[in-house]
Amino acid sequence: MVTRHRRFSYFGVALMAAAIAFLPVFRHAMAKGAASGGAIPDREAARTAWFRDAKFGMFIHWGPYSLASVEASWPIMRPEPDGISQNEYVNLYKRFNPTQFDPAAWVKLAQEAGQRYMVFTTKHHDGFCMFNSSLTDYKITNTPYGKDVTAILARAAHEAGMPLGFYYSPPDMRNPNYRDTTKLVKDSWHANPERPQWADYLDYMAGQLRELLTHYGPVALVWFDGLDCPYKYDPWRMIPLIHESQPQALVNDRLGLPGDFGSSAFEQGVPAGVPTTTGKVVPFTYGVPASISQSAPPAASFRLWEECMTINDTWAYNKNDRHYKSTQELIQTLADVASKGGNFLLDVGPTPEGTIQPEFVERLRAMGRWLKVNGDSIYGTTYGPLQNLSFGKTTAKGDTVYLHVFDWPSAGTLHLSDFSGQVGAVSVLATGDKLQFKQETSGATINVPPAAPDPNDSVIRIELRR
Repeated sequence: MVTRHRRFSYFGVALMAAAIAFLPVFRHAMAKGAASGGAIPDREAARTAWFRDAKFGMFIHWGPYSLASVEASWPIMRPEPDGISQNEYVNLYKRFNPTQFDPAAWVKLAQEAGQRYMVFTTKHHDGFCMFNSSLTDYKITNTPYGKDVTAILARAAHEAGMPLGFYYSPPDMRNPNYRDTTKLVKDSWHANPERPQWADYLDYMAGQLRELLTHYGPVALVWFDGLDCPYKYDPWRMIPLIHESQPQALVNDRLGLPGDFGSSAFEQGVPAGVPTTTGKVVPFTYGVPASISQSAPPAASFRLWEECMTINDTWAYNKNDRHYKSTQELIQTLADVASKGGNFLLDVGPTPEGTIQPEFVERLRAMGRWLKVNGDSIYGTTYGPLQNLSFGKTTAKGDTVYLHVFDWPSAGTLHLSDFSGQVGAVSVLATGDKLQFKQETSGATINVPPAAPDPNDSVIRIELRR
């Protein structure tokens, strides 16, 4: 034990060295396979294929904090002067009894929305486990509800063929090996790997990951949320641990290594370009730096990524937050994300009773109706060839380019400048109606009807000649 603790007493120095050396390692890791002309090695392409095709997922932030209409964890980490006290917050679980929780209804809603995977918060920074961990008493099975909601949701998702991933926060405000629990959380929430208990905390984290990976069936992905300096959670140990039990599980980049997809720089705002492994570095908070290209990059330098976003302004249920994004904004955001090659992970915060509020349901179902008609322009696509259109976005799939028109032209024509593809046919995706076009040296001009086919996003299919 002494030797092990001594090893971690030098952890801070190791973290600094890793951070300095990390960027070139990141670039090298993400460039594998480029020499052979492929964007990624065949094995990695097979592992990520479902994720690349899915494009749209449901994020779920749920826990006892829903009782107080506050966000998870942050009210005790950065408390408001008139906000909930730490004592009240940490004891909310004693009243948490979501008797209306119907996991099949959640999965059905995701399917109706056209979402092709779900990510559930199994533990947030506060340390409360929404699964029946044997390593803590601070968990869902010690609430009045008493049932393992993660197990119930996993069963419903698997029965419906819905891929399910687990959000897991490495920080844990409840665990005395993570922080000095004699102090208020607000005064001690930054993890300190120099503490002699840190090795024991990492063992705790590893143990909980093993529980999630071995007790709940297939895990599509593990979504870490490591706060500052995520290297402290030893990703060189944790990521192989995940793949020992679930070789196909994807991992995001918030543990400090590149993982299978980027999420650290993409939260509540779509990037201005296509994420890549080279080029301008975008400032980041959580983990791996992102770089973006203002034009369509070579396939070998594309960085698989995911945007997470809320429907209103809060991740968790908040009865006072009525600032909902419109259906149009959400559909256009989905198209914007897809046009840059990304996935859109859209969040819902269920109520304390276990239901999803009607304002969310209404918007999700509307997105699903749009996708039933226009899904070919989203699912299985990648970033489009035109990245700086004034009136919309483009996605691409094989020899087809999909033009997402947000601002329908009053003049009856759409001009695509710098479009090098040879156009073979043009049609409205929703109706199949053929459109006249003219190929030009500087691009192409498409004649369109006077009225937009869709008020949210009208999609024009452009079939290219080989």
